[in-house]
Amino acid sequence: MPTHEADLRKELDATLQTRKELGPEYESELLESFLEKLDRNVDQRVRRQLAEQQVQVARGVRPAGRSGGGHEYWERFGVATVSLVLAVPLSAVAVAGAELPGLLASWAGIVGVNAVHSLGLWNLLRSRGEHRNGEWD
Repeated sequence: MPTHEADLRKELDATLQTRKELGPEYESELLESFLEKLDRNVDQRVRRQLAEQQVQVARGVRPAGRSGGGHEYWERFGVATVSLVLAVPLSAVAVAGAELPGLLASWAGIVGVNAVHSLGLWNLLRSRGEHRNGEWD
């Protein structure tokens, strides 16, 4: 158990013991005091994590998610899911309007979008556009 969690556990135990000794009439003050300490602890942890991320960004390293690349998986999964959901109505409209050539064109577009995204070209194009506009992630 990390130190901050152990400290909070000790603080909670001390608060509960004090409540037993002083009685329920001091319960709200004790609870308020403990929650303030908990809030300070959470604030410190968040500030520390943000500072670590800022250092990584300043070094040019993209901060990794907690799951180690899980964000990229869900992003790709989302693009693939949206593509499949939109493929059905796009196919119907394409066939109704232009028959087989329309169907082939719509599926070429769907495959193209997924290929560009999966090869990472989308992020490259997006970062170049943001760089030209003077904006960063």
